[in-house]
Amino acid sequence: MNLPFPIQAYFDADKQRDGEAVIRAFAAEAVVKDEGHTYAGHQAIGAWWRETKDKYQAVLEPLEVTGEDDAPTVRARATGQFPGGPAIISFMFRLDGDVISRLEIEA
Repeated sequence: MNLPFPIQAYFDADKQRDGEAVIRAFAAEAVVKDEGHTYAGHQAIGAWWRETKDKYQAVLEPLEVTGEDDAPTVRARATGQFPGGPAIISFMFRLDGDVISRLEIEA
């Protein structure tokens, strides 16, 4: 599957559990919306990612990508420590050049 560079960087960093690389995939003013909460900026996004990774131990496997070049949606299989898993989760990205400016996650 051909994912845009910043999205591939995000999923690769997540798989390697590399929080610093996850943060580098995002613009400095990026926003993440997940589980009813909003996280803005590198510090908040890094804290969200670490907390979520520790809580769920999720492993993500991208399955398909749809949408526009600057607003793709990636459906991914998530396995980990959460009720009803594995789950198919939608990652709705907004891109600004070679970084992610927005990410909304829906189960």
